[in-house]
Amino acid sequence: MLLKFDIRRLMIHNFDVRRLDFYRKVPKDLTQPTITGAVISITCITFMLTLFISELLHFLSGEIVSEFYVDNPGESNERIPVYIKISLPRLKCDYVGLDIQDDLGRHEVGFIENTVKNPIGEEGCLFEANFLINKVPGNFHVSTHSADQQPENIDFGHVIHEVRFGSKIDNPNVPGTFNPLYGRAQIDGNALESHDYVMKVVPTIYEESSGKQLVSYQYSYAYRSYISFSHGGRVVPAVWFRYDLTPITVKYHRKRPPFYSFITTVCAIVGGTFTVAGIIDSFLFTASEIFRKLEIGKQG
Repeated sequence: MLLKFDIRRLMIHNFDVRRLDFYRKVPKDLTQPTITGAVISITCITFMLTLFISELLHFLSGEIVSEFYVDNPGESNERIPVYIKISLPRLKCDYVGLDIQDDLGRHEVGFIENTVKNPIGEEGCLFEANFLINKVPGNFHVSTHSADQQPENIDFGHVIHEVRFGSKIDNPNVPGTFNPLYGRAQIDGNALESHDYVMKVVPTIYEESSGKQLVSYQYSYAYRSYISFSHGGRVVPAVWFRYDLTPITVKYHRKRPPFYSFITTVCAIVGGTFTVAGIIDSFLFTASEIFRKLEIGKQG
């Protein structure tokens, strides 16, 4: 029994934990520094720092992801705010008005609340309006229907600056088409034709990092032009915006990757960079040694 105990003590006494060291150290007097190795080392450190900072910023900021579900944000009786800004370079502001219609029976001619008309030159008008629409199919159109006296020549050539539904989302990283009509111009067509924009509107929710939600609406559109006549046979051109809401809602929110993913990426950057740099340094050192030996051989 005493013999077994002494053998065990001897085994423990002879065990050296340093045997488990995977990273054995090479004495400095056995290593050889080179200018090429120094350049590769500096490049390696710079490259790793650049990638590390990039990954850190990505981890802190996260990425914007989207979800789809069948719903319409808010109550069904709530109204959607709309903003329109359009230039009419060949129609005076005195004749320009806004009309609103929908499937609930709403029909407003010459809507004037929250509208602004600024003259452009002698014959043009910059028209802006903020108004509310119901959550049903309908249209709003810029026309001369509400004017006390119709102009002799009506030309609805136009340039659209903005047509927006819901809140304005200022984050450029949020995907989607919230103002696809920006810059749309119809100037050189027939002065008597009406312009018709048919829009499919998609409810969109953007959840900010603070938890605040913005309800906006992105849309796509199709365009056509035609000549329309009133009951009296008179040509009555206008710029129409016909809209219909889809039952699908898109939600955008910021999602940060898990911390273990960030650590894994950092380890991959460090390990991969050191490995590749070591291979390049070894290759260059070996090539230089071969070249040096060949030069010595030629001299001898």
